[in-house]
Amino acid sequence: MDITAALRQSPGKTSHSEVIMTLTPTLYKIVTETLWQEARGAGVFRGAPIDLTDGYIHFSTAAQVRQTAALHFAGQAGLLLVAVDSSKFGDELVFEPSRGGALFPHLYAELPMSAVLWEAPLPLDVAGQHLFPDLAP
Repeated sequence: MDITAALRQSPGKTSHSEVIMTLTPTLYKIVTETLWQEARGAGVFRGAPIDLTDGYIHFSTAAQVRQTAALHFAGQAGLLLVAVDSSKFGDELVFEPSRGGALFPHLYAELPMSAVLWEAPLPLDVAGQHLFPDLAP
C-alpha cells in the first residue's frame, strides 16, 4: 500500500508520520562501531556528527537504507546497522522530504537504547558494497 492510500484509509491517525510509522514500524540507522559503543555506554545515542549538525537523528526505512549506505557510507568499514522500533518515539519522529522529495524519518530527540531492536555488523563484500541482513519493512 502506498502512503497516499494509507492516509485515506487511516482517518483516526493525526499525522502523516503516524500513518507512515504504521507502514514502516522498523527504522534503520547506520553508525560507526566506535560511536555506537560510546552510545551503549551512555545508555542513549545522541547522534553522529551529521545528526548533531542538522539537529535531528537521521534514519532510513528498509526501502531506503541500502541507498543511504551507498550515498553516505560508500566503501566505509567498521559500521553497524541498528534497527529501532519507531513506535517508541511519538511526536519527536517526523517524516520529512529530502532534497529528492522522498520522505525520510528524522528523530528530534535522543535515541534511547530501549528503542533498539537489534544491531548487526555491516561488512563490505569484495567489491566494497555493504552486505545487509534481512530487513523488516
